[in-house]
Amino acid sequence: MSRNRDHQTKCKKEPLIFIRLNYQECVDFLFQQLPMYQNMGKTAFKKDLTNTIKLLEFLNNPHQGKTKWIHVAGTNGKGSVSSIISSILIESGLNVGLYTSPHLVDFTERIRINGSPINRDSVIDFVQRISPVVTSIKPSFFEITVAMAFDFFHNSKVDIGIIEVGLGGRLDSTNVITPILSVITSIGMDHMDMLGDSIEKIAFEKAGIIKPNVPCLISRDISQEAKNIIHKRAYELNSPIEESTHLSSDLFKNCPLKGIYQRENLSTAINSINLLDINISQEHIKLGLRNVVQNSGIRGRWEIHRDSPLVILDTGHNIDGVSSNIHQLKSEYPKRSVHVIWGMVNDKDRKSILKLLPKDWNYHAVRPNVPRGLNEELLATEMNIHSLNVKPYDNIKIAYTDILSKCRSDEIIFIGGSTFLVADFLLETAK
Repeated sequence: MSRNRDHQTKCKKEPLIFIRLNYQECVDFLFQQLPMYQNMGKTAFKKDLTNTIKLLEFLNNPHQGKTKWIHVAGTNGKGSVSSIISSILIESGLNVGLYTSPHLVDFTERIRINGSPINRDSVIDFVQRISPVVTSIKPSFFEITVAMAFDFFHNSKVDIGIIEVGLGGRLDSTNVITPILSVITSIGMDHMDMLGDSIEKIAFEKAGIIKPNVPCLISRDISQEAKNIIHKRAYELNSPIEESTHLSSDLFKNCPLKGIYQRENLSTAINSINLLDINISQEHIKLGLRNVVQNSGIRGRWEIHRDSPLVILDTGHNIDGVSSNIHQLKSEYPKRSVHVIWGMVNDKDRKSILKLLPKDWNYHAVRPNVPRGLNEELLATEMNIHSLNVKPYDNIKIAYTDILSKCRSDEIIFIGGSTFLVADFLLETAK
């Protein structure tokens, strides 16, 4: 199933008509008719919550029902932490909703209950139901998707919903809920054109998810500058705030999320669970960690695609994420030759990121298949400026097939630089 991210040249921009659409038509409508961050970048970023509020009012405010919410923000790790929390709660016997973004292969991945994606009929029904107000409200792709998640969770009577922030926090479309817990996983320099050009400004946006009298947990690796901003906001709102504590790595040994960066995410998730007024045992936590992939559908986080040669996928795409990936590759495989299939989008801080890449690795530049994807020739030129040995390829399939045919069994192929490049690879290998 295509991710429908590059259909601009394939689909006419026609108004939604009031007839029964099929799933593909609904997804094409969502992707092509409305502003969408992964396609458009910052021009799709809304500066207020007006459209989300109007759309939810039309749906009778499903986010204000009996469902309890956990709200998770952060520069890196928020998807992993959301997935881990969800998995543990599922193992405790609760009916659990999970909203994350972006998806990697199919739109339905974004909205899950107990690990199962939203069914396509529900997507169709939702798009048809909101048709009468789409023209007047003009909601974005993300606003519609968030509303769909709240509506689906409400109608499915989930006990608790884990909601991952899409971008920032304060002005994010998810920030209409009053959660039982707010979680902030990390704060780094990413999306500076929208969130601010300093750690303090970005921290202010992330702290926007904190609600009056609602406890907040923050990752222990957040910088002191960011912590000061978050603590100030929590104090203003009389919100109890705690910092994640270090947990023994023995607890994580059976967890399939093997990226070094996951250690802090795992600690943050478990500390979050311990703050909830819910009966959760150590056995539930262990089972939740062991079954996190099947319970949440999480993919692309230090994912081992094959063993010989070793092929690793990771969606890390900013300075902190890329630095962690490089560190792990060097520390775990210091003597192995590394081939990197690399892609980036055009609004990232490419200069700072490319400076990090080791010069003794072999690089293969590919354009991620989204409109914001950076042309492979331009990417290769920029990588050459940083003295990187790079060859451009037209697409991920050609690059991977070529490299795999030449790779020795003891070498490594690493695919990363962009969430969308990893998604392209997963889509190709699923065919």
